[in-house]
Amino acid sequence: MRWKDVDREILRLAVPAFLALIAEPLFLLSDAAIVGHLGTPELAGLGIAAVVLQTAVGLCVFLAYGTTASVARLLGAGDVRAALAQGIDGVWLAVIIGVATTAAGVLLTEPLVGAFGAGAEVTDHGVTYLRIAFLGTTPLLVMLATTGILRGLQDTRTPLVVAVLGNALNIALNFLLVYGLGPVPALGIAGSAIGSVIAQVASAAALLLVVVRAARAEGSPMTPDLHGILGAAHAAVALVVRTVALRAALLVSTYAVTVAGPDTEVDLAAHQIAMTIWTFLAFALDAIAIAAQALTGRALGAGDAEATRALTRRMVAWGIGSGVVTGLGLAALSPYLGVLFTPDQDVRDLLVPVLLVAALGQPVAGVVFVLDGVLIGAGDGTYLAWTGLVVLGVYAPAALVAATAVHGLVAVWVAMAVVFMGARGVALWVRARGDRWLLTGRGPEVVRR
Repeated sequence: MRWKDVDREILRLAVPAFLALIAEPLFLLSDAAIVGHLGTPELAGLGIAAVVLQTAVGLCVFLAYGTTASVARLLGAGDVRAALAQGIDGVWLAVIIGVATTAAGVLLTEPLVGAFGAGAEVTDHGVTYLRIAFLGTTPLLVMLATTGILRGLQDTRTPLVVAVLGNALNIALNFLLVYGLGPVPALGIAGSAIGSVIAQVASAAALLLVVVRAARAEGSPMTPDLHGILGAAHAAVALVVRTVALRAALLVSTYAVTVAGPDTEVDLAAHQIAMTIWTFLAFALDAIAIAAQALTGRALGAGDAEATRALTRRMVAWGIGSGVVTGLGLAALSPYLGVLFTPDQDVRDLLVPVLLVAALGQPVAGVVFVLDGVLIGAGDGTYLAWTGLVVLGVYAPAALVAATAVHGLVAVWVAMAVVFMGARGVALWVRARGDRWLLTGRGPEVVRR
């Protein structure tokens, strides 16, 4: 195995994946800027609606991750027809979950927004946006599933192109429908939601067209297959538990910060900024993890355990290197980043030590992200689910105790870097050194007629 070829393959998959990952939050910022010019209540309503919608869609990330692993494994086994058939099962699962989520979301929009306890005007705007935005849930989930199929087929460029074009369409429609132009009336915050849904439908249709063409070329069935859909759903349960555990850990961090010192407002502001920066840097590390999912699944499908171990070692090296680069960059910029987010000098001053702690944790995060991707690619979701729950059980009390320290916010971030990321790193490293995840072959796909 030539390392230059491996590195080239990792970059071929990771770079477009990274660009696609950052496209969504960058364009979401544009949406916020467009709605923000309508007024503060509209922006606040959008913020509440976005939290609800992102949570619902975020819990379904397994549609991308699980599909990537299963499709890549069958690709490695040399059966592209079966790979696409299994991917189509994932798309049908996305449709089923999307329709159910849309129906429930539209019916429960008012209580979901009302649970945040905002004022009447903010709540009204949030309800208006969310009820319309829920109509885009099915297209969003189809986008996740089809993106997973293409990643499994070792194609991360097509999702990038669709992400960029789709979000550009989203911005154009938002401007047109929010403010109006010519015969098009100004619809306000409702126009933003409508524009987003139209763009999501167009993006899902584009990705689905690519997948359907590939399926037809290979003669793969595209009709719903009950056994295949149930198999995809069963495999998804563990990844859902993993995702819920990780999201719960982040919620615990925010809860802990609310009791971290006498000036909670400053603490929360600094924490939010730090989390925004941490999340952006995570995209770079997650791009390597996506490459790990695709390459690990393909190597195991080809029955090559030795190559899988070699790939894992190489990708871990990439994870460490990426973490060192992002860590050094964050440390160097930590005194200057605050000015981009807030004029409050107290928040800026508090942000610096928090970012330095986050910078020190980046190399560990790099290893964690890569090994997480490797084990997802290997279909080792059950271990990841149990590990996530155990780590959450260890981290939650540590974060709450850290919040009572003299410098509570900084201590919480130390707990995040050392306990949360450190415990994940140890658990994943121990698993990767063993053999139980190295299951080669086609995997448990359902044979379809």
